[in-house]
Order: sequence, then C-alpha cells, then structure tokens
Amino acid sequence: MTGADPGLFGPESVTWQLHSDPVMWIAGVRALYLQALHPRAVRGVMQNSDFRRDAWGRLMRTAGFVGTTTYGTTEAAERAGARVRKIHRMLTATDPDTGERYGLDEPALLMWVHCAEIDSYLHVARRSGLRLTDAEADRYIAEHHQSARLVGLDPDAAPGNRAELAAYFETVRPDLAAGPEAREVDDFLLRPPTHPLLVPAREVLWRRVAHLAYASLPPYAHELYGRPAPAPAAVTRQLRLAGLLLRRVPARVRWQLPPKHILRAMARLGPGARPAPYKLGR
Repeated sequence: MTGADPGLFGPESVTWQLHSDPVMWIAGVRALYLQALHPRAVRGVMQNSDFRRDAWGRLMRTAGFVGTTTYGTTEAAERAGARVRKIHRMLTATDPDTGERYGLDEPALLMWVHCAEIDSYLHVARRSGLRLTDAEADRYIAEHHQSARLVGLDPDAAPGNRAELAAYFETVRPDLAAGPEAREVDDFLLRPPTHPLLVPAREVLWRRVAHLAYASLPPYAHELYGRPAPAPAAVTRQLRLAGLLLRRVPARVRWQLPPKHILRAMARLGPGARPAPYKLGR
C-alpha cells in the first residue's frame, strides 16, 4: 500500500521472512537455554521476576516484542524499545559471592541476550531446512543492529555477520557457567508448571520442543549443563522433520494467533507484504 510505514525492517528484509517461520518457537526456547548460561544475565532475570510463576508471560512478552519490532510500524517498534530500555534502567541484581550490585542495562549483559537470540533464530531456522544463503544469513545479523539499538546497545558494537558473531561467542565463553539459576531454568523448561489436565499435553508436546531446543545448542553448552545430546546428524534430522511438519500448518491459520502481527502488517502494507520462504534467495 503506497505510503504505508513498513517499520524498521520491511517486507524485503531477511528478518521479515525468517521471523514468520513456525520453528521460531523452538529457537526461542534454545535462546532461553543459552541465555541462562551467563550467570550475571540470568541472575538479573531470577532476582527481578518470579520466573516460575510468570515464565509463560515472559515468553509471550518476548514474542510480542519480536513481533512488534519486526512487523509493527516504526512508531510501535520505537515505543517497544523505549519500554524495554526503561525497565532495564530501573532493575539491578546482586552477585551473591561478592555482594556487587549491578544494573541490568550493562552493555555486556544486553549484548549477551541479543547475540543468544539472534544466533538461536538463525541457527534453528537454517538447520530445520529454511533455505538461507550465507549472504542472507549475514544480512539477517546485520539487520539486527536495529534490535541492538532498540534495547540500548551501540548498534555498531553488535556483530554484523556470521564471523563476527562466532568471534563474539569465543570471547564470552570463559564467562559462561551452569550455575544454580541456569539449573532452575533447565528444570523449568523440562517441567513447566501447568494445569493438571494439561500435564499429558506437556509431556507429549512441550517436552519434545524443550528436548529439541536443548539438543540444538552448541557442544560447549551441553558440556556446561552436563546433559548429553543426540548426535548432531540426528538433531538435524529431528529439526528438519519438525520444520516440515510445522510448515504444513497453513500460514493463515498460524498467523491467527494473537496478537496477529503479520496479518496486521499485511493489512497495512497490502498482500505483497506477505512473508514467504520463496522470497529468500531472489
């Protein structure tokens, strides 16, 4: 639609296509597993929220933020970023070993959360069969300088391609550990509290998602958690099967789930804005 606001990324971006893929839910759980391995970052979450009681709310707020910043108007994305920055400025955490009190808006903590998310989204999408070239993968990472800026980072300090992202993880690895907070996140993700009537569904569906998200982590993460994962080839096969099954659910059905970010973007910009994998590689 002529003159309509495409938002921060727009329909021609890799982000616009990739974030519409249903495997993003698996990728989001992988990101939680990865983020929990940074003791200072996960401590900030655990000390400032009742993670076990509000974990579903936290997941949905994260999904809402990603949906708004990807498919919303520029104004909506900037408002969402401002809210996140304000919350981070207000919150602090305490290191139980040293007594140090630190802010959750430390650039190092924001960078870890940012990179763990971007790496997880990209890794799971590609490994599950979404066809992205290396150049498109680099483009995706570079596009998320916008996301880095929204949460309060210097966008030029964030990785801009796969090589820079890999170098970042090599640099930060000595700081990672599976402390008590990470163990609590791990336990929650395997056995999230739910209504008794939904326990069978949790065992059949959710645990499969959680196990697959965990299995897709890098080897060093498995070593830190101390739980083995299937052989990489087996994990890739499982991710491809999950991607195949999830992508068979009609997009229009998937996109009906609230808050309908994609449908609202298409109504604003016209049917040509519809995300579709075939638009990658053009």
